[in-house]
Amino acid sequence: MAGSVAILHASELVTLAGPARPRVGNELRELGIIRDGAILARDGQIKAVGPSEEIVRRLPNDIEVIDARGQVVLPGFIDAHAHPVFGGNRIDEFEMRAGGASYEEIATSGGGIRSTVRKTRAASEDQLLAEAQRRAAWFLRCGTTTMEAKSGYGLSLEEELKILRVIRRLNETTPIEFVPTFLGAHAIPEEFGDRPNEYVDCLVDEMIPEVVRQNLAESCDIFCERGYFNAAATRRVLGAARTAGLKLRMHADQLTNSGGAALAAELGATTADHLEQTDAAGIAALGKANVQPVLLPGSVYAIGSTRYPQARTMIQAGLAIVLATDFNPGSSPTPSIPMVLSLAATQMKMTPAEAITAVTINAAYSLGRGGKIGSLEPGKLANFLICEVKDYRELAYWFGLPLIEAVYVRGRRGSGVSA
Repeated sequence: MAGSVAILHASELVTLAGPARPRVGNELRELGIIRDGAILARDGQIKAVGPSEEIVRRLPNDIEVIDARGQVVLPGFIDAHAHPVFGGNRIDEFEMRAGGASYEEIATSGGGIRSTVRKTRAASEDQLLAEAQRRAAWFLRCGTTTMEAKSGYGLSLEEELKILRVIRRLNETTPIEFVPTFLGAHAIPEEFGDRPNEYVDCLVDEMIPEVVRQNLAESCDIFCERGYFNAAATRRVLGAARTAGLKLRMHADQLTNSGGAALAAELGATTADHLEQTDAAGIAALGKANVQPVLLPGSVYAIGSTRYPQARTMIQAGLAIVLATDFNPGSSPTPSIPMVLSLAATQMKMTPAEAITAVTINAAYSLGRGGKIGSLEPGKLANFLICEVKDYRELAYWFGLPLIEAVYVRGRRGSGVSA
């Protein structure tokens, strides 16, 4: 029966069972591990979890049975911040950074986001889809079963709609669930270079209403940063998005501490993302407003920076922390949540358990899906991984390769993943 399977004899079945909300403080370390664990799924939904001995007694005759052979089984990874649809790459800029150029210097010289915008505009919808499908296979091999997908490399009504249509088609043609976010406020396009306020008018008066009319996005994001969108523009764009019924997300305090975290709290954003430069006041504001921080250590690593977000301070402040890849062609060209787990442990001093929670149940809640994914509990979707390790901590310990043996989405083995 499609989507019906039993997995037996996991050395650790990492369930993340717990309260029906994002996890904070010491809860981040509580993984709900069942030794010699098993999971029973039917029609894509989890029916039971427990010790293998118990699940074996309940096995129906018409179900596929898989022996995990003493390996770790845990929820599928949820990537809560990614930019998977774009044209071309920025390998020339990668080489420039290796030679000492900064992210901001590259952007000022005509590279950066605008470079990818030119390539994305030149590509057809079908070409963008084919490239994004290839990248989706990368994510699946790295254990991602759900991911946010931002637009933002079109920067015009027609081109942004094109990207969002590609994201919708990805949902129809790949096993991964893509959660669409409108990021028309990613940068000021070249044709509006000396008229930024007019581009904000376009976002508010034309783009957001049409995105909502066509039901192409769940959230609206903005790059609130020096040289991109200031606080006034951010208030206008996100205010219009909220009025239109979209959830709010923000790129905040990545390159400078511009008060982005406090602004995200003021506006009631669901998440504030990046936060490399956020100070104690910004962290306190996020905590008071229950904004989830989405931390992106892959982008810090890739641009050669050493200033990582203050994860430990955020955890101590009671924030429901999330980790994500920030997959994009310029500042974080990685689809690998396992690499992010390693960076979280080595560079931000998060424990392996805290990092696992941040890419599963907390990430699920940040995307409004905590009730159906992010943990292995009866009633939730059967999205899970079988990993080539005996101890979940090894996923962050061994870095540079994804130790994923099998990926299951809604109880079905994901294609593109070798056993």
